[in-house]
Amino acid sequence: MLIKNTNTSPLHEAMLYEKLDDNKVRCDLCAHRCVIAAGRKGICLVRENRDGALYTLVYGRTISQHVDPVEKKPLFHFHPGTLAYSIATPGCNFRCTFCQNWEISQMPREQHLIMGTEATPAEIVADARRTRCRSIAYTYTEPTIFFEYAYDTARLAHEQGLGNLFITNGYETPEAVEMIRPYLDAANVDLKAFTKDFYRKMVGAKLQPVLDTLKLMKQLGIWIEVTTLIIPTLNDSEDELRDIARFIRDELDVDTPWHVSAFYPTYKLLDKPRTPPATLRRAREIGLEEGLHYVYEGNVYGSEGENTYCYQCGARLIHRRGFTIMENRIVDGHCPVCGATVAGVGMG
Repeated sequence: MLIKNTNTSPLHEAMLYEKLDDNKVRCDLCAHRCVIAAGRKGICLVRENRDGALYTLVYGRTISQHVDPVEKKPLFHFHPGTLAYSIATPGCNFRCTFCQNWEISQMPREQHLIMGTEATPAEIVADARRTRCRSIAYTYTEPTIFFEYAYDTARLAHEQGLGNLFITNGYETPEAVEMIRPYLDAANVDLKAFTKDFYRKMVGAKLQPVLDTLKLMKQLGIWIEVTTLIIPTLNDSEDELRDIARFIRDELDVDTPWHVSAFYPTYKLLDKPRTPPATLRRAREIGLEEGLHYVYEGNVYGSEGENTYCYQCGARLIHRRGFTIMENRIVDGHCPVCGATVAGVGMG
C-alpha cells in the first residue's frame, strides 16, 4: 500500500523497537509487536522501517487541535470543570468497525494519506497555557501510535505544571506504559467488550493486553477511568456488563469510574440501532449493584446518570448537563453532607 505523507518535517526515529536480522525490526510500542520488514509499515501504518531503522511518520503533525472540557474525554474525576488541550495525529493500531473518529483514525488505511499541521511540542504546550488549559489530552485517535510526539510534549507540559491525559484503547506494551508514567497523570481506557471474540472480529486485536494495561496503570498510580461503548446485541448482555463491572471492582477498585456510553451507527457498523436509554440505565444499575461507586451514562444529554453522587449518603455532588458543570458541591475532596471522600485528582 502506497501512503502519501504530506509531512515535510524531518523523519523522527521511533522509540521502543528492536533491530532484527535481515533489516527487520520489531516495534515494542503496542501489543501487536509488529515485525516489520524494510520498506514496510506496521499495522498502524504510521511507523515505517527504513533500511533497518524504525521511524514515526506523524511526529510534530497534528490532524486535530481543540480546547475541550475535560469531561468530554470523558474524565469526570480529574480536575472537574477545567479545560484540556486536545491533540491527535492520523492513524490507529485498531480497526474498529464502529469507530466514531474514523475519518482521522483510519485516514492512512482508507485514504492512503497522512495529513496534518506542523506543531512542535513546545508550541503545543505554549498554546495550552495561552488558552488556560489545566491539562493536555492525547485523544481522538490512539496516542500510542504517536507516542514519541506525546512523550516529548508530555515531558514539557509536566515541567510547566500541566497535567497529561491519555485517552486510549489500552493496547500499550508494559514498556510504553512505564516509559510515559513519570509524565502521565490520568487515562481513560476503552474496555470495548469482555470477550475475545468481540475484540478479534470487531477491533482486530486481543482482549488480554487491554486488561493487563489497566492493571499496570493502576499499579503505577495513574488515575484511571474506563469507558465502554455499548452496542446493541454485540456487548450489551447483562452477563457481559456484569463481568466488566466485576473486573473493574476486583482488579482495579470500586472508586474507578465506569462510563457506559451510547453507540450510534457509524463507519462500517450501520446495521445496529442507537443504544436505547434504558440499556444505559440498566448498565449503570449493574455497575452500582456490583459495588462500583461511580458509574456514568455517556452520549446522552440531561440524564441523571451524568451526575456524581456520594456513594455513602446518595447526595448529588456534581450536577452536569452534557459536558458543563452546573454545580459542584464537593469541599476539599469530600461530600459536604456525610464527609465521605470523593476519589479522584483535584476534586474540589
